[in-house]
Amino acid sequence: MSYETEANPDRVDFLIEDRRSLEQRLAAADPYTRGILERALGGRRPTVDEGAHLFALRGDGLSALVATADRIRADDVGDVVTYVVNRNVNWTNICFVGCKFCAFARLKGQDDAYDSPIESVLERIQEGIDRGATEVCMQGGINPEMSDRGYFELLRAVRAAFPALHIHAYSPMEVFYGARRAAMDYPEYIEELVAAGLDTMPGTAAEILDDEVREVLSHKKLDTATWVRIIKAAHAAGVATSSTLMYGHIETPRHIAAHLQLLGRIQEESGGFTEFVPLRFIWQETKLHAEGLVGEVPQGQFDLAVYAGSRLMLRGLIDNIQTSWVKLGHDLASLSLAAGCNDMGGTLMEESISREAGADSGEYTSAEELETMIRSMGRVPRQRNTVYDLIDDPNGGFEAHAVRP
Repeated sequence: MSYETEANPDRVDFLIEDRRSLEQRLAAADPYTRGILERALGGRRPTVDEGAHLFALRGDGLSALVATADRIRADDVGDVVTYVVNRNVNWTNICFVGCKFCAFARLKGQDDAYDSPIESVLERIQEGIDRGATEVCMQGGINPEMSDRGYFELLRAVRAAFPALHIHAYSPMEVFYGARRAAMDYPEYIEELVAAGLDTMPGTAAEILDDEVREVLSHKKLDTATWVRIIKAAHAAGVATSSTLMYGHIETPRHIAAHLQLLGRIQEESGGFTEFVPLRFIWQETKLHAEGLVGEVPQGQFDLAVYAGSRLMLRGLIDNIQTSWVKLGHDLASLSLAAGCNDMGGTLMEESISREAGADSGEYTSAEELETMIRSMGRVPRQRNTVYDLIDDPNGGFEAHAVRP
């Protein structure tokens, strides 16, 4: 369900259309909020307590937060909004982990369970390349039928078929499981992944980095300390990763703020995060909703508070804040560019995980559509690669850069 079609969206248009200056919005906020925002403008990141306050803001306080995030975005990264032409491949939905927030996973033997052969994966990647993709992003379920060398075998096949393609693959959960199956420690396992063709890793499987919350979401999943160890091992091996947050379920604003502070500490140590991606929880088809653990959280103001607060808490640490058209829909994702975001994510071409949970924004948005969304907010679209190098023609707009096999 997207912002465009939701029956009772928490509309945010008034925040974006507010014609008051930043100074006027700050003056209208309460003194505590105003103090946090003024210190952030001066270069001081909010504390966990302050961040928790920001994520709960509405009304004049939220308006001031959004304007502050937009000013910091303009000062720190300018008016360019980037995107990547990529191809998602979710090659298997067979998974035994049983995450209550996931509607994608199937058990072996279910009618709609699948485990794509390597030939099918290669065909789907070729389809992406034919549309200009510079990256393939590969993630799948945790399949107990996978061979001990399965992750290596898939990488080697993709690298052999597409020597120049950037391979962005395997969440920390997949590394956790693969290393255990291969009886290897994390640094050794990641080094072999790199030798097999891995370029970068998605920093997914993070959800909320708090073990009490994680126990409810998925008691079989790796714990916070293990997620951090794997991410640090990747960064130490020279493998850059994204960083993520899943919000809008059973967490509190303080959980979000503490999660961001932890990501910031890792970045201070390693510098290995390329971006931060807040991901709204899609609740419609999940066990969390079916069991009454979560209700509907209307899209709109809460999303902008998360995006804007993240810009402030990660200032000077992670410059690229990515919005998610898959989770938010095109309209709200476009509006989030006025709340601190400077990246529109990717074209994807296949995004089964959000769709299965109830998202209705589609599985593919073309580069031309992404550029239209960016321009609608008065920003300058530029195509990037996975590690944020600009690769388009700055004077000619969209220009596909296919990576040929």
